Amino acid sequence: MGLITLAGQPGCRHEEVARLTAQLLSFELVTESRLSGMIEQEFGGQAPLPDKAFPDAVLSIVARLAREHHLVVSAEGAELLFKSFPGVLRVQVVAPEGCRLGTLMLDHRLDRPAARVLLRDLDRQRKTYRKEKLGKASTPPDSFDLVCNTESLETEGVARLIRGAVEARGLLDQGLLSAAAEAHLQFKARLRLAKYGIVAPAKASLKKCAFMHPSEEVFANLLDFYCVAWDYEPRSFPIQWDKDGKVLEAFTPDFYLPEFDLYVELTTMKQSLVTRKNHKVKLLRMVYPQVNIQVFYQKDFENLIFKYGLAERLGRQPQRLAAR
Repeated sequence: MGLITLAGQPGCRHEEVARLTAQLLSFELVTESRLSGMIEQEFGGQAPLPDKAFPDAVLSIVARLAREHHLVVSAEGAELLFKSFPGVLRVQVVAPEGCRLGTLMLDHRLDRPAARVLLRDLDRQRKTYRKEKLGKASTPPDSFDLVCNTESLETEGVARLIRGAVEARGLLDQGLLSAAAEAHLQFKARLRLAKYGIVAPAKASLKKCAFMHPSEEVFANLLDFYCVAWDYEPRSFPIQWDKDGKVLEAFTPDFYLPEFDLYVELTTMKQSLVTRKNHKVKLLRMVYPQVNIQVFYQKDFENLIFKYGLAERLGRQPQRLAAR
C-alpha cells in the first residue's frame, strides 16, 4: 500500500508539502485537524480519550482508511505510529531557524523578535504534545526514510522528491491494505484500547455480562470483533468427589466457543494462580477426555485468533458484521 507519514518543524511549511504531495500522487490527505475530528467523533463519548490510548485510536482509524485509499498522513508523531504498516514512507520536512522565522514573519505579519518568541512557543508546544501523546519529546533521524530541507527546495520540489521516493519504493504496486493485514492491525489496536474500556468504533458491542476480571471483558470484546459466538461461564464440571459421591470441587471455564466446541480458560501471569488452574484443567481432562479446553495467558490471545483462522475469515467478509 502507499502510506506517507509527513512530519515537520514549525515554520517549515510541511502542511503545504503534504497537500501538494497528496495532489501529485492522488492520495487521500489526512491532516492533524481531520484526524482529531475523527477521533472525537468515534472515541469521544463521555470522557476524553486517555493520552496513552491515543496512538491506538489513530492506528484503528488509519488502518480502516487504508483499505480504501493510499494516504498522506500529516500528523505529529505519525512516523512512530505506523511502523508496523506495510509499505510506509516516513518523511520529515526541516529548515534552519532563519528560514522558519522568515516563514512565521510572513504568515503572521510579525517582526523578527516576535516571530522568535512564537517559534519558541510552537517548538515547546510540539514537544509537550509529543511527550503526552507518544511518550517521546523528539524523534531520532533514523526514524525517517527521507528528510527534506525547505531551505534549498521549494515545497513543490519537496513534493516531487517524495513522489520519486514512492515510485522508487514501488509503494503503489503493492495495492491497498489487505483485509487480513487490517484485521491484524485492528486486533492489536483493539486489544490495547480495551484495556482503557474503549471499544473500537462501529465494530462490536459487548453482551451485557458481569465479568469477574477485566481480561475477560477484553477477550469477549475481541471475540465480538471477529464475529465469534461465545458463552460466558456456561457450565461447571465436577472434578473431585468424596467417598459418598458428594462434589468437593468443580471447575467453570471462562468461555465456551460453540463454533469450535472449545472451552477457554484465561489466566494471569501470577504463578500461584497458574499452577492451581493447570491442576484443575489436568483433572478436567482426565475426568472428561471428550472436552476440548485450552488455557490462555493474555499474551496468547493473538495466537488463538490466528490459530483458528479468524483473521483470514474476517478478511473474506465484504463488511464486518456487528456483534449480536
